[in-house]
Amino acid sequence: MLLGLLDMSAAFDTVDRSILLRRLEVSYGITGRVLQWLTSFLTDRTQVVTCAGTQSTLQSLLYDVLQWSLLGPLLFVLYFADVIKIAANHGVCMDAYADDIQTYASCKASDQQTATSRLLACVADIETWLSSNRLKLNANKIEFIWLGTRQQRS
Repeated sequence: MLLGLLDMSAAFDTVDRSILLRRLEVSYGITGRVLQWLTSFLTDRTQVVTCAGTQSTLQSLLYDVLQWSLLGPLLFVLYFADVIKIAANHGVCMDAYADDIQTYASCKASDQQTATSRLLACVADIETWLSSNRLKLNANKIEFIWLGTRQQRS
């Protein structure tokens, strides 16, 4: 089995709220009061940073879902759900926990080239999708690992 470990950079902080709200409406059928409530929850957010008694100026936040809120991780999963379809289209399995993604392809030892090509093509398509949705893979943290018995790996 070939395992690909992927990590997104600042994923919760870069979610495009307008894309998220449109996706909630179009892909998940969320409309009316619920969509209004979510729009209210996600828009007009600001932040101030205090360090050593000094406070920054008030900054508007244009992109993010609150990772530490109860709703933030759920909204992120709904925003990110198309990535699961990309993996399935490549015949690659995928598990994700927040912004960490594990992709894997099982194969016979004799089919390692095919599995490698399939997984690399999947990761490239995931990276393209992420980029078009304002998310980014952290290239420094991507790892690929072959798993199997000593004989299979050799």
